Parts: sequence; structure tokens; C-alpha cells
Amino acid sequence: MPKVVNHVDLDSVALTEKEGRNDRSRVKKKVALEGEWVLDPKAGYQFRTEVQYEKGKQSIEMDFPSYLGGKGNAPGPMAYCLAGITSCFIGTFATVAATEGVELTKLRVNAQCSVNFAKTLGVADEPVTEGIDFVIEAESRNAGKERLQELVAIAEERCPAVYSMTHVINVNARIA
Repeated sequence: MPKVVNHVDLDSVALTEKEGRNDRSRVKKKVALEGEWVLDPKAGYQFRTEVQYEKGKQSIEMDFPSYLGGKGNAPGPMAYCLAGITSCFIGTFATVAATEGVELTKLRVNAQCSVNFAKTLGVADEPVTEGIDFVIEAESRNAGKERLQELVAIAEERCPAVYSMTHVINVNARIA
């Protein structure tokens, strides 16, 4: 039976870490998807993709908000972006806590960011966002608030989505 803390399989994490220390290529994983912009104005969304994961795939539909030319019938790309970074961050926090022996009894997060569409609309060259705020409600049987805050700092350093949002990531876009 695997050792599970905070709904994190620590045996699996330890094995991946060990493999990564021996061979860095073992901790490099591809994430890919194919999507289609839906040109039919009668459709209830503008973009559709199928995201594959280890045990299956999931369809995701997106629609821009009405102020950006969509109908607001489905979450927009920035909502999915916020959901992605939030789930990655809170998952990293739960994993860090588990590997540090901190057993959580509660873990909730409220995430917010303000998005400035001035650059998107060609109105002004201003930053798209000033940042993301995570307000975390965490409780533990064996760690106090100070220790939990230390773990938040470690999660900020280690979270792949936070890294992607705070460092330059090369984008290579081309017509096939």
C-alpha cells in the first residue's frame, strides 16, 4: 500500500525524484494538445481542445467574454489559465507539505488576478496583469501558521506554473 499524505502518493514522488537525480531526462515530461477555433457563429463556444492525460482525455470548450468578441457561453482562456496556475500551485503546496511530513486537515485557495486587455486590443503597451493573489486557508494537526507559510514560499519556488508565469518562456508560433 503506497504511503499517501494530503492525497499525495509519496512513494511515487520519491521514485520520480530518485529517477530525476540519476537521469534528468526522467523528470522532463511533454504536455501537448491540439485545438480548433470554431468558425461557426452558431456554436456555443469559440475554441475546443482535447487534453490527454495518463488515463484518458477530456474535452474543453472556451468562449471569449462578450467584450472581446465572444458570447461568454463558456470560461475564457484567462479563466482556464488562472485555474491551471492555481491548481498547480496548490498541488505543489500539498506535495511539499506531504514530503515535509506536514499533514493537512484543510486546504482551500481563493485566487484572483486583474487582466488588462489594453495590449490585446492594441490600445496601449501595458502589462497584461499585475500579478495573481492566492489566499490560502490551510490547517494542520502538526504544523502552525508560521511553518505553513514557510511551505508556501517553497511551493512558490517549485511550482512549474508559477515559474512559467514569472519567467520568460520562448513561444514559437508559425503557420504549418
